[in-house]
Amino acid sequence: MYGMAMTKKFDVTNYLKTEKDIDEYLSVVLEEGDYKYLPVALADIARARKAMTSAAKAAGVTRTNLYQSLSEDGRPAFETVAKVARVLGYRITLV
Repeated sequence: MYGMAMTKKFDVTNYLKTEKDIDEYLSVVLEEGDYKYLPVALADIARARKAMTSAAKAAGVTRTNLYQSLSEDGRPAFETVAKVARVLGYRITLV
């Protein structure tokens, strides 16, 4: 009898090693046009840069609340997304 193969849950942050990786990831998320994934992508970038604490502080929430807010099930306020984007070095502009 064969044993079950053990697999790890996919974590995109394992692949966001350089700023180029991060920029390409964010570009793909934005090009896809499904903007509900923008908060998730910002959370991934914050985790990859080890910046979740500073992002939470900038957004005025706890780390736990920020993780929840920026999850796939979260519904963050635009202000939260904008503040996290800013602390990560991004600007949200309308063209």
